[in-house]
Formats: sequence, structure tokens, C-alpha cells
Amino acid sequence: MTEKPARGLLLRLAGPLQSWGTHSKYLWRDTARFPTRSGVVGMLAAALGREREASLDDLTSLSMTVRVDRPGVVLSDFHTVGGGLPADGTVITVDGKRRGEGKGTLVSKRQYLADAAFTLALTTDDTDLLHVCAAALRSPHWPLFLGRRSCPPEGPILLGAVEDPLHHLVRLPLAKKKPRRDQQPTDFYSDRPLGVLPVDSDAPDRGDGDHHSGEITDEPLSFTPLERQYRPRPLYRRAVHLPEAPYEGFGAGYLMKLHTYIDTHFAEPERSPR
Repeated sequence: MTEKPARGLLLRLAGPLQSWGTHSKYLWRDTARFPTRSGVVGMLAAALGREREASLDDLTSLSMTVRVDRPGVVLSDFHTVGGGLPADGTVITVDGKRRGEGKGTLVSKRQYLADAAFTLALTTDDTDLLHVCAAALRSPHWPLFLGRRSCPPEGPILLGAVEDPLHHLVRLPLAKKKPRRDQQPTDFYSDRPLGVLPVDSDAPDRGDGDHHSGEITDEPLSFTPLERQYRPRPLYRRAVHLPEAPYEGFGAGYLMKLHTYIDTHFAEPERSPR
């Protein structure tokens, strides 16, 4: 894969709640502060109608760069299951038995991102794969959700298939209000070095993002039930000032500006969300 793929998809992930787990297990379900590769690959697989046992090799070849329009706030919730049920209706244990008296209620803690919005660029040299994924996102086989089934998106996810997606990623309108004081930097996360972002080369942050800031275990190897597998991958982060990306708030004004940008700059405006 080249350092700067020629084409890619731009996605918008926004909704009342999102949840992108990285360490979720048993009764604890966390969320990352940005969409994970496993969550986005799973969303693409759902759009394509793939069974959980299907290969993910083509989808994991996509490079993903996330722009944080609004980081949202972490919401912690708890769920109970099994309480108030008769003995033969309680939750089954790992050895196939029913839980005893006084132990039937299970409490799980779950985290969500509330009021968050992200813009994503998925890039690859495989134009056929981009075409197939774009068609699936326009007409998904199964419903799409933002990391967890209880988190539907607030609107269409696909913005368009474009040339030079990183160029548009730093120029699309931002779904947040303009700060009262100095412009605040916008965070980007990626699986590749972020020094290639097409921003002003004289900016003081130009050297940031060329070295990974850590690892995150969100590279999916298999979604097979009871045999899910993930591996760690490097995480690159960069905070960038975006003078060419206007702040357009949260509502209809932002959506109108987004449409204007899509109709003006994208090659396939008729396929953009209405």
C-alpha cells in the first residue's frame, strides 16, 4: 500500500450514544474515546452481510484515520439481568447450571460516549473494495450501529467516495461550535503516521504524529462467536489547527454546510446523504 492512497471513503459517525470497546469482558464493557478499527470493520462487515465466520482480510487492509469533531463525554451506566426471576429462569453459569438463591441478579457496568461526532477516512489502493464498501454503506444488508447495537447513527454514515480523502478530512465542516477564544486544535487518530496530513507545513504541530503514541488492541482477526480474536496495533495521534475547516455547530446549519461542501467537491454528489 502506498503512503498516500489515491482514493478513499469518508464517513460520519454521530449519534446520541456510541461505544467502542477495547477491554470489554464479562460484566465490564468500556469504550475508547474514538471509533476503533474493530468497530468500524464490524460495521462494514454488517453492511456487506458477512457472517461472523467470514474472512476479514480485505477489510483489515483498509487504513483508518479519525477526526474528532466532538469528543463527547463518557457516560457510565449499569444493567441488571436475572433479578426477580424464578430459580429455573435465572442466568446460566459457565458450567450450564442455574444460579443459586440470592445470586440470580447480575450487574454489568457499561460505558458510552454521549454527544460525540467523528469524521473518518478509509483509504486503500483497492478501488474495487472501495466501490463494494460504498455500495454496502448506502444500502446495508444489516442495520448499522456505532460500536454497540443500542447505539444507532443519527443519519447516513457514508459521505462519499473521493480522491485524496485526507485532503477533505482536514477541510470538511466541523460539527462543533467555534470556541470563544483562540481556535482549539482538533485531534486525529490513525493506524499510520500522521505527518502526511495536508495541513500548513509551517504550523507548529507539523512534526507531531510521525511516531506512534502507544498501542491499542483493536485489530480484528476473527468475529467468530466464542472465538473472537484481536491483536494490538500502533496508535498515532496528532492535534492539528484547521483554519480551513469552519466550525458549524450542531444542527441544521452544519448539515447544510456539509451538503454544500459535498456537492461542490465530491465527484458523486448525487450519492451523498440528503
